[in-house]
Amino acid sequence: SETCAFDLIGAQYIRDINPGEILLINENGIESYYPFENQEFKKSFCVFEFIYFARPDSIIFTKSVYPIRKALGINLYKECPISADFVMPFPDSGNYAAIGYAQASKLPLEFGMIRNHYIGRTFIQPSAKIRDISVKMKLNPVKEILKNKEIIIIDDSLVRGTTSKNRIKSIKLAGAKKIHFLLSCPP
Repeated sequence: SETCAFDLIGAQYIRDINPGEILLINENGIESYYPFENQEFKKSFCVFEFIYFARPDSIIFTKSVYPIRKALGINLYKECPISADFVMPFPDSGNYAAIGYAQASKLPLEFGMIRNHYIGRTFIQPSAKIRDISVKMKLNPVKEILKNKEIIIIDDSLVRGTTSKNRIKSIKLAGAKKIHFLLSCPP
């Protein structure tokens, strides 16, 4: 479902397959069938694809993910304008909304936390204890950037709060003066 997979193999995205459609590709070319003529299929989209799951270099439901995430950050600034020393994302899910917020606010964008890319998605771990340990291993604050600063942290969403709670605690311990925590898509 993500077009970035096509980029890796040099394929070209043409279009999505419609609900109820069967697409046959063979030596005769491409044929489209709708065997369920009397049934009406309603498209159902998962908004979390745009907010978190999909890679930002993909097209989902005919829309590019990167500019949508960036627009969420711009809209967040319009709804909640704050002045601070800088804007920072919780990597990587907050990166693109933070870019939008920083550009709209004219504040600098800094990466005050560095992500360990060898740790997977932490919110799906089976227990709170494992999630806590995974979050500590996944993200580390850059103390020199955070010390005595008022910062705006942008993330995409909140599932359980485990990651956010641990990250904010580590940023406070790194010496941040004041923290504003904003979500580009809180619902």
